[in-house]
Amino acid sequence: MKNPLEEHIKAQILEAEEALRLAMLHSDVTALNELLSPNLIFTNHRGQIFSKHRELSTHVSGEFEFTRLTFSEHHILPLTDNVVIVSVKAWMVGMYAERFTDNTFRFTRVWSLTPNGQWQVISGHSSLIDV
Repeated sequence: MKNPLEEHIKAQILEAEEALRLAMLHSDVTALNELLSPNLIFTNHRGQIFSKHRELSTHVSGEFEFTRLTFSEHHILPLTDNVVIVSVKAWMVGMYAERFTDNTFRFTRVWSLTPNGQWQVISGHSSLIDV
């Protein structure tokens, strides 16, 4: 039998994941600011660590310019009522650091519920998938 609270949390996370996808696709810094924790630690596929400030600056500067970004294969694991782990496959097409990219990645994210009820990514990691 499914746990209604767990299903509700999973639905909220799917909404947050879609909001994050759209914010990344359109370099919506206002939305990204809401979705990323001030304490964000993100490790990219090259082993570089990004803070929230660094992540936002890549969108402001145009370092990231996606023309296509799709998420699939969501695996959502609520650990508690306010901490959730997500693994998602992402296909990204566009420019990254002045280079064209058309690659598939696997992202692992930790979402945390803030005291005001906002889900935010507090930690993440990406790996390049060989296809």
